[in-house]
Amino acid sequence: MLVNDLVSGISHNEFSGLKVTFINMPLRESALPNTPPEGPLILSAILRKFEADVHIIDLNGYRIKDEDAENRGLPNGRHMSLKEAEDMFLRHLSNKGEQDIVAFSGKITTLRWQEEMAKIVRKHLPDCFLVSGNGLATEIKAGLFNWIPELDGVARSEGDDAILVIAKDAKLIKEMGIKNAINSGKLSPFYKGEILGKHRFLYEGNRPPNLDDIPYGAIDLLESDPYGYNLLEDYINVPVWGIGANNSSATPFTMKRSLTTVSSRGCPYSCAFCYRGAQGERNYGMRTPEHIAKQVRGYVDNYGLDFIGFPDDNFAVSKKRIKQFPKVFSEYGLDKVRWGTHTRMDEADARLWDMAKSGCVYIGFGAESASPSTLKKMQKGGFILRNGIENIIVNGSSYGFPKTMVDAIRNCRDTGIHANCTWIMAYPGETLADLKISVAFILWQQRFWTEGIKIGSEQYKSALAGVNSKMFTATAYPGTDMWKVVKPKLQQHFDISYSKFGQPICDDNFHNYVLELDDATKILNDKDGDPVNFGEMPMDQFLQAREHIDSGEIDKILNM
Repeated sequence: MLVNDLVSGISHNEFSGLKVTFINMPLRESALPNTPPEGPLILSAILRKFEADVHIIDLNGYRIKDEDAENRGLPNGRHMSLKEAEDMFLRHLSNKGEQDIVAFSGKITTLRWQEEMAKIVRKHLPDCFLVSGNGLATEIKAGLFNWIPELDGVARSEGDDAILVIAKDAKLIKEMGIKNAINSGKLSPFYKGEILGKHRFLYEGNRPPNLDDIPYGAIDLLESDPYGYNLLEDYINVPVWGIGANNSSATPFTMKRSLTTVSSRGCPYSCAFCYRGAQGERNYGMRTPEHIAKQVRGYVDNYGLDFIGFPDDNFAVSKKRIKQFPKVFSEYGLDKVRWGTHTRMDEADARLWDMAKSGCVYIGFGAESASPSTLKKMQKGGFILRNGIENIIVNGSSYGFPKTMVDAIRNCRDTGIHANCTWIMAYPGETLADLKISVAFILWQQRFWTEGIKIGSEQYKSALAGVNSKMFTATAYPGTDMWKVVKPKLQQHFDISYSKFGQPICDDNFHNYVLELDDATKILNDKDGDPVNFGEMPMDQFLQAREHIDSGEIDKILNM
């Protein structure tokens, strides 16, 4: 039975009186939070349609500047402590009363936080229906019960329809008790019986075929936290991209007030490192320009925004949709609103002119590497290398760059769009020579964007800072094609074991590996505390290269 069949015919007041709290988990501590948790906000809006009483505790929204943060080298502030998070949760319960459902949202990097918050929730709400969704739940699935035994349910993939099934199950259990609910035969087929001594649910998510049918996120829920603090204003005042956000992007321009919303979901392509494919989310779906423009218009009117970010996995797949943006945005009076997005470098063609006409000033490209050899290993070579290689002199040496990548940067400048790239180092099979090609491409970008600008001027410094020179360290996520390639190294360094179906067994060894995934910029340490290098560089080269990247001296890599 399909999920949407299970939720058909729900009355408008089906969940009247049902109290639901979403808890969004903290992400990378060194980066300022710049993207409100759209998933929980959308699910909240869906539940509101059926009169549920919904709230959000967004633990990722806080960075606390104090002596502890200073001592730890965190100029933007630290995460809350667990005690502070518990105090916030208790304040929430004091304000809103006991909750029927508590739902965690977080990527695979949030395992440690989810483990601790589950203990806190169970301590204060022993009878609530506790479920985890989003990236961690999707990648680990039922194995998560081994690590977070407090959970009643795990919700895999998209939750637009599944959240209603979860609410129906939770309501039935609240009214009848778990044993009577089981005997009634009215629980969803996602009930899996007793697992590890507790009744468990394993939900399989889905979404409506038309993304325009999904309501806009209930962003007003961020306007007051349990202490009355307007967390939404913090998000608005942190730039979506750029130096101020301390993320992997950079822009030579500023934005005063900005927010984000996703305009499409999924990606139809199959990069070997991408966790989306592992989650079965290559099913690409798009919102119409009209649906997007109406939301942006509301954001501008209500919050005085001057910039909108569309952090899609792949924004520009459809040429037809892109062509509609200038007319639609103009009709909604959005001519002066700037925006940015993410897309592929081979899509930076004639589409850019229509994007620029509708206000686009920034594109983040997932370049990942400029080495043809590494791109092939990443399963990106088919579309990036099809236009051949262009040789360009950088620091006195000739480097062969994929022409598609070079043209993408040039086309962006021609249309007045600032382009940037994200990078991955130490990918399986990558040599020092491969890494040097990526570094050379970054240096070429710096030269390209500062061309004709007086060296040392503020404009020059801004243009130079507008080229991202940070790199992620290659990380293997469960279920990806990259994971399969590095399986021997994972067994060697982490003693990860596998079921007869080839799935990692959720024991202590795999648990320790997942805990290591809390920051994609860092070097992984294995069971013995030694660094892990998935690439072909000798360890001393790998560590030296990583040091040059972290110190902002990537040019030194060319001399290694």
